[in-house]
Amino acid sequence: MNNPTRSRNPLNQRPDIKIVSGGQTGADRAALDWAIANDVPHGGWCPRGRVAEDGIVPPFYKLKETTSTEYAVRTERNIWDSDGTVIFTLAKELSGGSKDTATIAARLKKPWMHLARTGALNPAEELRLFLKANSIKILNVAGARASKEPLIGDFVKETLRVAFSKPLETQSTPAPAKKKR
Repeated sequence: MNNPTRSRNPLNQRPDIKIVSGGQTGADRAALDWAIANDVPHGGWCPRGRVAEDGIVPPFYKLKETTSTEYAVRTERNIWDSDGTVIFTLAKELSGGSKDTATIAARLKKPWMHLARTGALNPAEELRLFLKANSIKILNVAGARASKEPLIGDFVKETLRVAFSKPLETQSTPAPAKKKR
C-alpha cells in the first residue's frame, strides 16, 4: 500500500479532532488514510511487530506498538486513550473484533457508537451528534476488516468527509451583486 496522498482540505480548515486506530485493514486504515489526507492528527496503538491481516502495518501510520501481539490489547489501549469510539460496519450486527470493541468500551465505561451502512439514515450526522454529545477530541475508529467487508473503507472515508465538512447552510456564499439603477 502506498502512502496516502495529502490533499488540502477543501474548506481550508482542519477538524478539531485527533483520529486514533489500531492499523488493521479496512475501517482502521481508512480512518488513518482520511486523517493523513486531510492533515488531521492521527495515532493509536497497534500490536507488537505492527501485525495486521495483510502483514505489517506500514510505518507512515504514526502508531505505537503494544507489548503484546494480541489485537484485544491494542483495542483496549485505543479505547482507553480516546474520548469515544465509533465502530464502522456494513452489516447491521456487530461480530468478531467489532463486537469485542463494543464490549471493551462498555466495560471501560467509554462512549461508543456503531455506524452500520445497512439501515443508517445519515451516518455523518449521527457521528456529528455523537462527537458533540460526548465532547470528543480524540476519536477511536474501529470496525470491519477489509477481508470481511471489502467496501468498508469507502463507507468510513465518506462518513468522515461529510461529518467534518461544514454544513451547507453555514458555508459562506457571496451575496448576489446588486444592480445599479
